Formats: sequence, C-alpha cells, structure tokens
Amino acid sequence: MDFKNLKTQTDGHIATVHFDRPNKANALNYEHLREIKQVCEQYQENDQVRVVIFTGNGNHFSSGADLSDPGLEYQVPLVQRRRRMRAGEQAIQAILDLDQITIAAWNGGAMGGGACIATACDFRIGAIDSFMQYPEIDIGVNLMWKSLPLIISLVGPARAKQLVVGGIRLEAESLLAWGILDDLVSRSALLDKAHELAKFYAEKPPVAAQMIKQSINSYSNALARSIMHMDVDQNLFASTTEDRKAAISSYLNKSKPKFTGN
Repeated sequence: MDFKNLKTQTDGHIATVHFDRPNKANALNYEHLREIKQVCEQYQENDQVRVVIFTGNGNHFSSGADLSDPGLEYQVPLVQRRRRMRAGEQAIQAILDLDQITIAAWNGGAMGGGACIATACDFRIGAIDSFMQYPEIDIGVNLMWKSLPLIISLVGPARAKQLVVGGIRLEAESLLAWGILDDLVSRSALLDKAHELAKFYAEKPPVAAQMIKQSINSYSNALARSIMHMDVDQNLFASTTEDRKAAISSYLNKSKPKFTGN
C-alpha cells in the first residue's frame, strides 16, 4: 500500500514507519492518522514482521495534531466533527493492538498527539535533542486520544499532572530520569540503537513474546477504555468555552491570557 504521509521499510523481521511531513514537523492531520491506523492493520496481517519502529523524518518525531487540517474543520456538522476527532484515538489504539513489539525512535519534539504515539509504543529510544510537551491545556482543551492512562502508567499521577495540567516541557535527560525514555543516545546513533533493540526482540520466540506483550498491555490498560470513552466529548465541550477563545487569542498574539472559568 502506498502512503502519502508515511514512508515504510522492512529489513527481515523489523519494519520501520517514518512519519513523512517534515515541513510540518510531522503534524498529524486526519489523513495522516488514518494512514497510521492502516499501516498497523497491514503489519498485523504480516506474520514475518516481529518488531515495528516508529520515527519522524526531519527534525521532529511529531508536533501533534495539525490544527490547520480541514479534516477537523469546525464548520462541519457536530456529528461529523465528533466522528473525525476520533481518528487520533483509533490510530493510538491500532498501535496498542499490534501484536508486534513497538519502538519509538524519538527525534526532537513529541508534542500533544506525537507524545501520545510515543507513549503508546512498548519502548522509547530518545535522541539527545528529544523533548515532550502536552500543549493542549494552554489552548484551552483536554488531552484526547484516550492517552492519559498511558502517561500515568509511565510516570504516575503527580508527574502526569505536571505534564498534562501544567503543560511543562520535559527535555531528554528528564525524560530518561522519569522513565519515559528507556535509553538516550546521540542523534546520529538513534536509528542504529532502535534497530539494535528491535533485533534483540525479533530474535525472541514470536508467539510467546507477542502473547506476553498483549497480556501486559491488557492488564495495564484494563480500565482505560471504560474511563476514557468521553475524552472527545470533553474536548468538544471545552472548545465552546470563553476560556478556549481567550487561550487561542493569547497563543496567536503571544500575550498572557486571563481565564474566567466561563
């Protein structure tokens, strides 16, 4: 299958997915998210692929949701917006549902939805220039894509609140110290290190390895679907507030917003 926003390659039992919108810092539009879901479904049917690496072409892993995407146009009927806004959670779920081991080769920024993708992977190898931020709070909305449990599982509730409620930016050394990254390497060594880890897991018995992975994921995320089913609706609600308008205006004008709770 040919993709517009992805480049893929396979080397033996290891597949690599490159996000390929470098001129947009690999921002995730509706089409891009659909392609991530499709490529995961494609690998799910491939019994020769045992490990899938995700990385970004250019300077960044992914800058998150593409706010200029007409696929998320606010003028379309609410019922259609609600369906389209679930494209992100479907892409994340497709990564989580992969039987294969998944590795994020994390270059530069993983922001918002990009951070959601990185935390959905089984392992994360970071380049020295990697950083994470969830900027949703500062534009007046909540984190979506059913990804809040993923970061809570990695860092615990208090640190998750710093990241998601505080919107702080976390640099590479802190990502490693907090347990978000499993290893930290130079930018030039990033893909080699990811392939080294991929080769290690590709040499394990695939049936046993994949069953264990799915059991761990099922245990870790047992409550996630039941608790997080409303995050799209919460986002749609938050988007109607006066504080959302103030947040967007201050973001565009680089000014300090004043929030009222309305």
